[in-house]
Amino acid sequence: MKPELQSWLTEKRHELHQVPEVSGEERGTAASISNLLQACGPDAVLTGIGGHGVAAIYDSGRPGPTIGIRCELDGLPIQEISSARYASQYPGKGHLCGHDGHMAMVLGVAFVLGDNRPTMGRVVLIFQPAEETGQGAIAYRADPKFSDISPDYMFSLHNLPGLELGAVELCSGPANCASRGMRVVLAGKTSHAAAPKDGLSPAGALAELMPALAALGQGGVLDADYALTTVTHARLGEATFGVAPGIAEIWVTLRTVSDTRMTSLIRDAEQIVTANAQAHGLGVKITYDDVFEACTNSDDAVQIVSEACRLRDVPCKLVPTPQRFSEDFGQFGKDAKTAMFWLGAGRDHPQLHNPDYDFPDALIPIGTDIFLAAIEQTLMA
Repeated sequence: MKPELQSWLTEKRHELHQVPEVSGEERGTAASISNLLQACGPDAVLTGIGGHGVAAIYDSGRPGPTIGIRCELDGLPIQEISSARYASQYPGKGHLCGHDGHMAMVLGVAFVLGDNRPTMGRVVLIFQPAEETGQGAIAYRADPKFSDISPDYMFSLHNLPGLELGAVELCSGPANCASRGMRVVLAGKTSHAAAPKDGLSPAGALAELMPALAALGQGGVLDADYALTTVTHARLGEATFGVAPGIAEIWVTLRTVSDTRMTSLIRDAEQIVTANAQAHGLGVKITYDDVFEACTNSDDAVQIVSEACRLRDVPCKLVPTPQRFSEDFGQFGKDAKTAMFWLGAGRDHPQLHNPDYDFPDALIPIGTDIFLAAIEQTLMA
């Protein structure tokens, strides 16, 4: 990558970093991306896809496959701790997962394609909203505009703290775990704190459920039977001394390698909750949020990424197990051959979603070049 392009992309990354918008609220980010893409010579820029999603299309005008390159628009509702001159200007919000860096990489692809168009087929650069909630890819695919994109291959990356800076890992088959947030509400009846026997407190039920649900999935080896249940939040009654509680709430994250195992884990968790509520005479309501299906890589797409790394002299290792964290990129595997790969952010780099996390700018040219090499393999005669 030419130094002037790397400098420009770094500057744009810093600008995006200062104005993070959380899932579903990426209007300003999408507008900035659309404006930047217009200067990169695409044949078309589509906006408002699945919310605030954007797509830039580079069409050779000749038959061939459509290659999709995807990145994310959204930040996180976390207060950033940073002394950087480009730190977040929005209190309580930050680009603490690196999506600003992912956008910069795909902008780099757009800039290069403006002068070096594919000689067959099409490239579609996808800027997707709401990845952090698991809703963005679902909405993007459901949008009628997506039928005009219809990719044959889709590629995406995520930076990965703990992995050597600039190194790549990827795997065939399961790439990211399925997960979902289970919200349980137990309903009893309040009473005066001086007469708790005249109410129906869910305190005992909550105390039993927390360890029971935590024990349901202990993690361990990332194989087909892997299951992890994590209690993330619990609430009992109201913050008062005068009222015996009548309601309780518990949030649990369920995590598995496969969607099939997730189905059985949900069944088991719901049975425990239902039996507990009945034993205590309580009403119960179960709902789900942040639903992520498993992300599975295609062997063909993995081979393309592996060869792209070889062509660009990027260290690349095929690994046998997926990442524990979830990714809604798996939704695109319903339409295309997909590959999600991980680009090392440094062995001692702050973890994703940490308040002091910041995307390493040194990764921008590496990620851009891998994407370009993947495109060159398939669309450049």
